[in-house]
Amino acid sequence: MTVLTNRQATAPSPKVGEPRSIGMIVKAYIALTKPRIIELLLITTLPVMFLAAGGLPPLWTSVAVMVFGTLSAGSANALNCYVDRDIDQKMRRTRRRPLARHQVSPRAALVFGVVLGVISTVGLWLTTNALAALLSTGAILFYVLVYSMILKRRTAQNIVWGGIAGCMPVMIGWAGITDRLAWAPLVLFGVVFFWTPPHTWTLAMRYKEDYAAAKVPMLPVVATERRVVLESIAYTWATVLCSLALWPVAGTTLFYPVVAAVLGAVCLWEVHRLLGRLNAGKSGVDLRPMRFFHWSNAYLALLFLAVAIDPLLA
Repeated sequence: MTVLTNRQATAPSPKVGEPRSIGMIVKAYIALTKPRIIELLLITTLPVMFLAAGGLPPLWTSVAVMVFGTLSAGSANALNCYVDRDIDQKMRRTRRRPLARHQVSPRAALVFGVVLGVISTVGLWLTTNALAALLSTGAILFYVLVYSMILKRRTAQNIVWGGIAGCMPVMIGWAGITDRLAWAPLVLFGVVFFWTPPHTWTLAMRYKEDYAAAKVPMLPVVATERRVVLESIAYTWATVLCSLALWPVAGTTLFYPVVAAVLGAVCLWEVHRLLGRLNAGKSGVDLRPMRFFHWSNAYLALLFLAVAIDPLLA
């Protein structure tokens, strides 16, 4: 239980829609970009640049890709908030977002998202190359137009195909260093692609009622818990196998496959424990789906850390 100080307990909360200080307005616009999601995307971007460079990547290029990549992800997330402003008000997990609380107007959010997108595209084009800039723009358009506006509210496979946008930072990071694509980033693209559904579905299992209230057909809303768990297991196996494929494709040292195998074994253990709890008669929150959700975050971060370290050992 959180203990509030007297000051915290008595301080009035701002009312929805009332004028706010400059600091609160800035925080609202930052919140539109979903910084926690951006952190996860950047975790997959920087290590790929180490792999592409075969060691330490050029500092200026790395900074440019990270800065303008952040703006690109922020653009996509802000535009997603604009599209989802109606359903965000209905879900406990999202009802405190700036548009749901009327801290930012829909028009302002739309303009903000477009401006960030333009700046990120131009910035990548001028500081890296056209390929990285085009991949970044494609990721924004795919996330907003294909996932947010078409797939999310129409199919239980929304996150499977919509997750492609979240895989693009891998390609952008590689292209920013090499100005071309290769099999190594495609393998890592596959890792993130297969990782995304079970990661998202276990979160959706925890907030199933929210998605149902918003009429978003996430798999846990429209399918049985057994089907969700079994599909999560299948995708997790695909993730681990795909991660091991980087070893022969990129010619890594033994460090990477050993780390990938250990991390993969733990990840598979956790997802199979979900099935074990289900077979034991557990259901709902008793399945503890968030345990796998949090571990999957750690899995991806540690796996890509290994991607960054390996070329330094060669």
